[in-house]
Amino acid sequence: MKKFLDEISVPIKSNLVEFDYHFDKSLESEVQTINSIVKYLVRKKGKRLRPRLSLLSAKICGNVNVKTYKVASLLEILHVATLVHDDVVDESDLRRGWPSVGRIWKNKLSILVGDYLFSKALTNMAEIDSMESVKILANLASRLSQGEILQIEKALRKDMTEDVYFKMISDKTASLFSASCKLGAITATEDSKKIEALTNFGEYLGLGFQIKDDLFDLIGNIDKTGKPSGYDLKRNLLTLPLIYILNNKSSIKQKAFKLQLKLLLRKNKFNEIKNLIISEGGIEYAQNKLLNISKKARKELEIFTDSDVKDAMIEILEFNLIRNT
Repeated sequence: MKKFLDEISVPIKSNLVEFDYHFDKSLESEVQTINSIVKYLVRKKGKRLRPRLSLLSAKICGNVNVKTYKVASLLEILHVATLVHDDVVDESDLRRGWPSVGRIWKNKLSILVGDYLFSKALTNMAEIDSMESVKILANLASRLSQGEILQIEKALRKDMTEDVYFKMISDKTASLFSASCKLGAITATEDSKKIEALTNFGEYLGLGFQIKDDLFDLIGNIDKTGKPSGYDLKRNLLTLPLIYILNNKSSIKQKAFKLQLKLLLRKNKFNEIKNLIISEGGIEYAQNKLLNISKKARKELEIFTDSDVKDAMIEILEFNLIRNT
């Protein structure tokens, strides 16, 4: 997948090299334990999707500059920090098929290293010296935490609706995509229409990414996703396919369906769960939602003239539709 992203990111190839330098420099510590854990966290560069979006957003508006690299670095650091804390909250032993930081170094160090990463993100933010950027990042931090707490609340109460689901994934996932595009754009232009279009593009792209990830939980493969099938189901997390199915059943049929799912989960019969959700139309519904959201994202780019940078952003949308990890 990273290879595919590298191929479509040719317009910012040299910028990504420069980004890596700024990113690595931002993470340095005088404490060896921190360096060891951070090195483990970033050993595989991953998709680097958020910095790609910041760099592309700056470039489609003008030029990538030092502030763009600072923005891209702090957003990727923030993303990594949230993953570390997420694994603690979720009590997860695996992250993309590899042992989580908590499994190797225990949760106490996981939390502290996550805090260290947040502090490094703040350092980059201070160096940007932009009050608008501070406001965007403060709002982002608020949305990220609210989205995660809303997910936990609804898992406990088991009363997720589609509107609440989209509010939740907008905050916990799409907010970071949206901020990546917006912050990248404002380092290169003051054109409010372009900034708004890219902000919306990032929001829609983020929603689409989360829907795709939710589909992986039901029809994915751990060898490709690094996440066991039914992981969200086991934690009582209702995702879009299941919300659709439940919303189209009477209360009595809802109870029967939930009981059937519970029994299949106990027996780890994930193929039967997948077939059940497919037969009820849940997968198809979520895939259609994903397609419609992707169309909305693409429409936001119509304000920009055709270019290799615009093509790259469209290809990222298309990549999300076909990715298997």
